[in-house]
Amino acid sequence: MLVLVAPGQGAQTPGFLTEWLDLPGAADRVAAWSDAIGLDLVHYGTRADADAIRDTAVAQPLLVAAGLLSASALGAMEDIAPGAVAGHSVGEITAAAFAGVLDDTAALSLVRTRGLAMADAAAVTETGMAALLGGDPEVTVKHLEKLGLTPANINGAGQIVAAGTEEQLAALEADKPEGVRKVVALKVAGAFHTHHMAPAVDTLARAAADLTPGDPKVPYVSNKDGAAVATGAEVLERLVGQVANPVRWDLCMETFKELGVTALLEVCPGGTLTGLARRALPGVKTLALKTPADLDAARALIAEHAA
Repeated sequence: MLVLVAPGQGAQTPGFLTEWLDLPGAADRVAAWSDAIGLDLVHYGTRADADAIRDTAVAQPLLVAAGLLSASALGAMEDIAPGAVAGHSVGEITAAAFAGVLDDTAALSLVRTRGLAMADAAAVTETGMAALLGGDPEVTVKHLEKLGLTPANINGAGQIVAAGTEEQLAALEADKPEGVRKVVALKVAGAFHTHHMAPAVDTLARAAADLTPGDPKVPYVSNKDGAAVATGAEVLERLVGQVANPVRWDLCMETFKELGVTALLEVCPGGTLTGLARRALPGVKTLALKTPADLDAARALIAEHAA
């Protein structure tokens, strides 16, 4: 069984969309999306520097556009035939489009609102996020809470992401939890999935209220608790609330196992989630779409493992 997944913020790199726009019709499609949401995705995906695409209001729509574009290069979702879909953080909006909950334009409109609202919330206080590698999860979570930090992403495979103020993150650097090998600052501009994002929830809820979601056509696995969500209305509700609550990717991977996953395909800009899967889901084949050169290998994986 194939699981199709979409990465979250921090996966973007300068110019990562360039080669994808050389595919037939891709540049026109992304230009139309840009017009629809009032953001030049072509510029940011090809010519903008790392600081420009670190901006939350830019990074989030750019990541969703890249995920949709790279998946469409493989064919219609009926051709990919995943047994389940999921996304990490903002990647959940990409996954909602894969599942048929939202069409592409609605997904990009929603993520544009999300990115702007979260950027506004992040501007209130200097905050950020850092990945902790290694250590015992229970020990790490208790240590983070002692420092006033939130375990914002519990990713499994020995990785927890802490979020909080710059002062709290500096204290973490000086006082790592027992067993943690490394603390790595992430390329994000705020303490996402914490109480710092609470102002964005109301804004996103108003935007979601204007949408008419469809029910998922394939199992949609939620970051909230790893549950497979059955209705489009609940998917939207969870997308709104998840902005200010922790991501439980560890529980998503547990659900993949329960569903019988044999392969995991990560859309562009892939790499992060396949890395976690290689450590947490031994025996499961993984492939990350980084450039169009990966499409043939992805098609072979789909042919072997899709429903």
